[in-house]
Amino acid sequence: MNDFGKFVKTHGPKLAPFVVTLILYFSLVRRDPQGELWTTVLKCLPIVALMFYVVVKGFSLKKDYRRSLWIILGLVFSCGGDALLNVNLFPLGMVSFGVAHVFYICAFGWKPLKWAIGLALYVAVSLFVYFVHEKLDEILIIGVPIYCFLLITMLWRALARAVDAKNFLTIFCAVGAVLFVVSDALIAVTMFVGVPLPCPRLQIMITYYAAQFAIALSTADDGPQSFRSFRRKIK
Repeated sequence: MNDFGKFVKTHGPKLAPFVVTLILYFSLVRRDPQGELWTTVLKCLPIVALMFYVVVKGFSLKKDYRRSLWIILGLVFSCGGDALLNVNLFPLGMVSFGVAHVFYICAFGWKPLKWAIGLALYVAVSLFVYFVHEKLDEILIIGVPIYCFLLITMLWRALARAVDAKNFLTIFCAVGAVLFVVSDALIAVTMFVGVPLPCPRLQIMITYYAAQFAIALSTADDGPQSFRSFRRKIK
């Protein structure tokens, strides 16, 4: 059996709860939620399932699993953000997701730095903030810029790790970070710019769950006895 087959056999069953909860959410929540308890629970369950995966694939509080710990904490605050957004507490939800991004930044680290990537991303997000700032109220005019810079910092650190990586999981994690930005950008263009997107909730949630899945899966090679052989060189 090749490395990919071993990886699927080892990690597939541990990801089954995520797949099941994902199916439940998209099959049962057919319209935009209106703060109902049941839709809030269903929205949070896939993220809880990813927390479960990060723990059961191998986890401890030792230094070897430090990245897994940061990502679990990021998932916890993401789950809190999901719940708050679902009950229409957008500013508080944004704060919770901002904290989640701080933990993801800690997980991705600061080496290699790759300043050029960061500079390009900060210029882009600064232009976006300048474009939408007149559409923000008294709370969001402070919160949105802070959140955007945390989000873009998370993307920068994920991309910086992936540039020279020969590890599939590191590259896949960077794809997840990109999808996270795409998901939030879809929220921004519908909420602040007023662009009418077809099935916006589906687009937002599909890219969001894919992003969190990729970030959580990046912990698969965490730990001293982890599945470190799954490293594919990108030629």
